[in-house]
Amino acid sequence: MTDWHLGTIGFGYKQWLGTFFPLGLPPSQFLAHYAHYFNSAELDTTFYGIPKAMTVRKWAQAVPSGFTLCPKTPRDISHAPFLPDTLPQMSAFVDRMRLLSTSLGPILIQFPPTFTFNYLDDLTDFLARLPTTVRYAVEFRDASWRRGRVLELLSRLNVAWVSADYIHLPPEIHLTTDFLYLRFIGTHGQFATKDRILLDRRDRLQNWLDLIEPHLPQLGDVYGFFNNDYSGHSPGTCNQFKQLIGLPTSYPDIPVQGSLF
Repeated sequence: MTDWHLGTIGFGYKQWLGTFFPLGLPPSQFLAHYAHYFNSAELDTTFYGIPKAMTVRKWAQAVPSGFTLCPKTPRDISHAPFLPDTLPQMSAFVDRMRLLSTSLGPILIQFPPTFTFNYLDDLTDFLARLPTTVRYAVEFRDASWRRGRVLELLSRLNVAWVSADYIHLPPEIHLTTDFLYLRFIGTHGQFATKDRILLDRRDRLQNWLDLIEPHLPQLGDVYGFFNNDYSGHSPGTCNQFKQLIGLPTSYPDIPVQGSLF
């Protein structure tokens, strides 16, 4: 049976105050509140640097048993001119993330569009020397990586190919390990607010689910994360996806205008 780990890309948005977060809730309590409604979150804040050990421990303490946090690799690593040079930093990042203990999910490595298949040797060197005690998922934003040689590499190293709904990327599933990592990103900056759904994506979500379902017998876990830019309010979009799967949904009972999902 497949375990679904579904949530949002980032969890600390102040524009959720009054809709998802109660007004006046301090940021230090955002994650604990969030964990009442979803069982996973992608840590977007780690993209901007390795967090302090104290911060990581607080994240681990804020979530219940069974909750997973998927850290995003710092951009100083994933966007470096020569990827293998960053291995010491990556090792330090992984060590810091291990403080999440049983809450640590796969570590996301998102490469920039300028990272093309021409860097295959760099990628191979980098992935082959990563610490093997955690799981990884890589997101390519250039179409040149869509070839069998890359899938074989990821399969050999037990690294997941990220399936992303993002601008020019085609909707496709490539299984390279026993878990699937999904990212529903959307077009950056297309919505002025993040407090309600502004674009109905249910048909597109159903199309994704149709792609996923044939692979479920081979999957132990599916991780799926939704960005505010996808439809305007990622908690609502995540709940829409959960409804399509047949999973129970919940949302804070905070008086707001309009429908959230």
